[in-house]
Amino acid sequence: MKEVLKKMSVKVNIKDEQKKIKLPTGTRLLIRKACIATLKLEGFEDSAEVNVTLVNDSMIREMNRQFRNIDASTDVLSFPLGENGQYDTNPETGAKMLGDIVVSVEHALAQADMYGHGIEREVAFLTVHSMLHLLGYDHEKGGLEKTIMREKEEQVLDALGLAINKL
Repeated sequence: MKEVLKKMSVKVNIKDEQKKIKLPTGTRLLIRKACIATLKLEGFEDSAEVNVTLVNDSMIREMNRQFRNIDASTDVLSFPLGENGQYDTNPETGAKMLGDIVVSVEHALAQADMYGHGIEREVAFLTVHSMLHLLGYDHEKGGLEKTIMREKEEQVLDALGLAINKL
């Protein structure tokens, strides 16, 4: 019997809901690449769909208050649609629906300035971080899980050519 090789396809829907900060050309492509690179690192072989929404600080603060009961802005929110590796499937495409990522562009710019790198790297980092949450990782408890998640983030950024130079 001949085995059919299935080609992974990843659809990343990106909406820019904020108007305050003009992102550099290529940022949308970088977000897509960050999503795909994260899935490859994790050995995710199914087709997938992810929604990424770019917002301002007041929008993400409202979402954080509404969904997490935290009345403060944050850099990124993740809304996974799956649990324990089980995801709903889009009946039209057959793709696994992983969930939603919401990035505060204002927060990303401030953090990029604070860490001394460009907004592109920060948006890529936040996208990878959130993708790992969509895939079931959680750093909130700290310890080993936090360390593993951090290592995976850097592996993906390295694959994208965005690694932090270590002296």
